[in-house]
Formats: sequence, C-alpha cells, structure tokens
Amino acid sequence: MIERVLLDTGPLVALLDRRDTYHGWAKQQMAHVRPPVLTCEAVIAEAFHLLRGLGAARLAILDLLRQNLLVVLFRLDEHLDRIEALLRRYADVPMSLADACLVRMSETLSTVRVLTLDGDFRIYRRHGRQKIPVMLPPDR
Repeated sequence: MIERVLLDTGPLVALLDRRDTYHGWAKQQMAHVRPPVLTCEAVIAEAFHLLRGLGAARLAILDLLRQNLLVVLFRLDEHLDRIEALLRRYADVPMSLADACLVRMSETLSTVRVLTLDGDFRIYRRHGRQKIPVMLPPDR
C-alpha cells in the first residue's frame, strides 16, 4: 500500500469518468493507495469544471469528501507567498494554481507522492531542487 498520496485533477477526473482514456489506470492506482487521499480546493474546482456534463461524477467528488476518502489539506491563504514564487518560477511551463498548490503540499508533507497525469511534475521541484515523487502513466 502506498501512503500519503496527493491527488491531481487528471486522475480524479479519469477515476470518475469511465470514458476517460486513463480511467482504468486511475482505478488501478487508487487500488494501491491507502485512504485518505489528499488534495487541494483548486484540484476540486478544476475537476468540477472538467466534469461539468457529468452531474453524478461531480456529486461523487462531494461523496468522497464526505466519507473522508478525499481530504482537502491545504489553505491557499496560508501559502500565498510560496504559491506566487512557484507560479513565477514556472510561468513558462505554465504552472496552474492546482499544480502550485500540490507542489507546495509536497514541500510541507515529507513523504508523499503526487498521483497525476501531468508530465510537468517531472519538471517541478520542491524546495527548489528536490524531485517530486510522482505516480504517472507510462506514456506520460
């Protein structure tokens, strides 16, 4: 079992949308993760936007939160300076707010992996130089 996983938008959407190319991969990865899975509100907002045509999937996110299988463990207002620094540093990537929050979360939680579909997490660094442990599909 993998403990302390930070969940990005892509795998959350893939998990809840059976038509998603990475649905099977996301289900497989989640089977090896010990709940709760951690995330930030920016990821939840992105997922709600991407799942706008799938009302049941959007409600499933709320259910995951209600059951504490998915836990929001981040307050943007407490990390504004670091988030701004990350967004400036990776402006050419470009880095999303959700990505910046997950990078910051990885800095505050020592032993975590980011479950993502976003290959940019291979570029991002925590604490300026450290690679972020990621769980990515082989083709990403």
